[in-house]
Amino acid sequence: MTEEEFDTKFTAALDALVVAMAENPEIEPNKFFGMTCILENLRFFSPVLYGVLQNAKK
Repeated sequence: MTEEEFDTKFTAALDALVVAMAENPEIEPNKFFGMTCILENLRFFSPVLYGVLQNAKK
């Protein structure tokens, strides 16, 4: 898997999490916004995560 493919799939997974949380009425808005910020930061570090996973395979 290339870094671009990883980034695309990782972003899609994070987006799916945000949608699932937004559709769940039990999640409080403040917690939703906080978690969304955390997920956005994870997306920013996608290249780093990809590098770590590639090095772990070696």
